[in-house]
Amino acid sequence: MEDVCIRFIDLPCRINGITVQDESGFYNVYINVRLSLEAQRAAVKHELTHIKRNDFYSLEPLSKVESF
Repeated sequence: MEDVCIRFIDLPCRINGITVQDESGFYNVYINVRLSLEAQRAAVKHELTHIKRNDFYSLEPLSKVESF
């Protein structure tokens, strides 16, 4: 996964992380700095799983995509 950049930023409390794919296919992963180190690691793993599963092109409902 060479096209990924992980950044730790201040996000709203209810958001652990989010991944945005830019127009060139590069993935920008944003992790909430308000989380504990353990929760940040879990959020990174969660977001990388979305990338590995290619969830950005899934036609499944969001509730199913997020249920892992």
